[in-house]
Parts: sequence; structure tokens; C-alpha cells
Amino acid sequence: MPHAQRRPQRRSGCAQQPESRTSSAAWLEGVLSMFEAEGLDVPSLLRDAGFDPDSLHRQNARIPVDEISVLWQLAVARAGKPTLGLARDLAATHSKLGTVGHAMACSADLGAALVRLTRYMAVISDATAFSMQREARGCWMVMEHTGGSLPIPRQRVEYALLTVFMQCQWLTRRELQPLALEFVYPPPADDRLHREAFGCEIRYNAPANRLLLSAADMAMPLPTHHPTLGEMQEHLLDDQLNLLGQTTTSTLVCAEIARRLPQGEPRRQDVAAGLGLAERTLQRRLQEESVSFQSLLDRTRRELAQQYLAEDRHTLTDVADMLGFVDSSNFFRACKRWFGLPPAQYRARIWDTPALAH
Repeated sequence: MPHAQRRPQRRSGCAQQPESRTSSAAWLEGVLSMFEAEGLDVPSLLRDAGFDPDSLHRQNARIPVDEISVLWQLAVARAGKPTLGLARDLAATHSKLGTVGHAMACSADLGAALVRLTRYMAVISDATAFSMQREARGCWMVMEHTGGSLPIPRQRVEYALLTVFMQCQWLTRRELQPLALEFVYPPPADDRLHREAFGCEIRYNAPANRLLLSAADMAMPLPTHHPTLGEMQEHLLDDQLNLLGQTTTSTLVCAEIARRLPQGEPRRQDVAAGLGLAERTLQRRLQEESVSFQSLLDRTRRELAQQYLAEDRHTLTDVADMLGFVDSSNFFRACKRWFGLPPAQYRARIWDTPALAH
């Protein structure tokens, strides 16, 4: 699978602050209906989270990633259930993939359906990056959440990955058996419900949240294959990506920068080559969008720094390396410029935020 082409931004490129990452209100409505099925008082939950319920019903409404994280945190605490939403029937019944789901169903096989999900995930949530990594046994489905200043609750990640898995089963009309499942989180005291939900053994403290399906499963034809209808759905989704600013050169540059950062600070000519552009062409397109390569590099680093510092599994040295800094002192100076605090103090402030105390 080619490297991820989108690390989504809501508007024109990376010039937005990380808090502009959003999810569709339609998707959140599905999550809230799942909360209700789990016995939660959703109106009370929304009220106590300081959330305006009317915002869900506005046309094309989008909800900031941190507001959704707060809702998940509150819901888990209220339910007293660290496995909130971790059930196949809940994920199958309450997920709302909308037009993206329709386009997936029109694909020739499961692999092609997941390629469409990769391409159009930003329509559902530009705070979620879905990618595919092929290997000899099959293909990993990789789920990454980013873009907020608060830690992403593990329950949100688990529910999202389970939703995609259940969508795969619905598309193929088959009972699928994952070959492997990995989570970045430490193991829970009892992971029986996790194993029941996904149907396989699970590795924890892994580098990524991902699920492996066999090559045979990926090649499985879909009974709902409809090329003409699929093209119509893609046109609708492309229009939505344009409205969300997902087709700008800045957005693609941010994705390529993020992909290359763990190997060191990327050069403009290398990013241009990765996008299949001449360096001069890239420079001209960025000038047309009134943004510089250096500002995109800095803003991409800033957003990723927020994500990595919100996850206590990364040491500060690890974060500096993942952001492509030559040494930690440069990272420390960048954090003070971005956040007004050195990284350790900024991390402490994240975990001391009132939103996480609910």
C-alpha cells in the first residue's frame, strides 16, 4: 500500500490549529446512541460536558476532537465501565459511516472497500487517520487518532477499530477471523471482552493500533459491488473533501512531512519527490496557497507534539526523535515557542486538565 496520502486538516493545509480537527455530527450521533444502549443518560452527559445538543442537528455539522474526547471520558466514568462500547452488536448497530459506507459497499472486493475508507476517512473524522500496511500474511488496518490537546480515550480507539472490523464482516457477509490485533495501550486487568469482540489474541504495548486480516479476506468479492453507483458516491465524497480543505497541496505536504519526520527533518525537495512533484512546482503551489514549506513543517511538528505528549508511553527523548529533531534541546526550545512551556511541564498540564478529572 502506498504511504498515507492524507494526514487530514480541516481547512487549507496545516495552517489551522490542532483543535480544528473534527468529526462529523452524524458519526457522533451514532456514538451517542451506543452510549444510550449502554444505559447512559445522554442528555445529562451532553449537559455536563458543556455540549450544545442543537449543534448535532445543523447541516454538515462538525464537532471538535477534544469535545468528543471529553464526552468519551465522561461516558466511561459515568458507566463505570472501562470496556464501554466493546461489543460486536453495539459496533454493528450504531456506527454511522454514511456516504463513505455506501461507497465501500459498491467496491469490487474488501481490499478495494478499505482503500476507499482510507481515501475518505476525513469525511467521517479528520481527527482519525486510517491506513493499510500490506505484508506477506495479509494487510494491517491501522487506526490513529490525532489533532487534539487531550489524550484520546482508549475506548474511543477500540470502538473505532471494532466498527471498521464489523463493517468488513457486513460487507463480505462472512464471519472473518483476524490474524492479529495490536494496541498501543497496556493490557487491561482482564481482556476477555476484547478477545470476544475481535475474535483473536491481542498484543499490547505495541507500536500502533492495528488489526491484521488475511490476504484471502482482503480479496473477498462483495455481493453489493456496483461500479457506476460507486463512482457516483465518490463524486459526492470528493466534493465533501474539497469543502473540508482536504485536497489542497498544503494538506498533502503535511501528510508527507509527518510520514518522513521519524527519519529526521525532511527537506523540501524530498517532500516534493514523495508527492511526485518537481520542487519548483511544489514551491509555486504553496505560494498560491500563501503558505511556506517551513511553516508547514513547524505546524505539523506542533500538532504531532501535542499528540505525542498527551500519550505518556512516549519519553521526551522519543518525542524529539519522532519529530525529527537533531537533539532534545531543539525540541525543548520549540515547545517553549509553541506552548509557552517546556515539554515536561506541558505534559503535566495536559494530564492535570479539568476535562480529564470528570
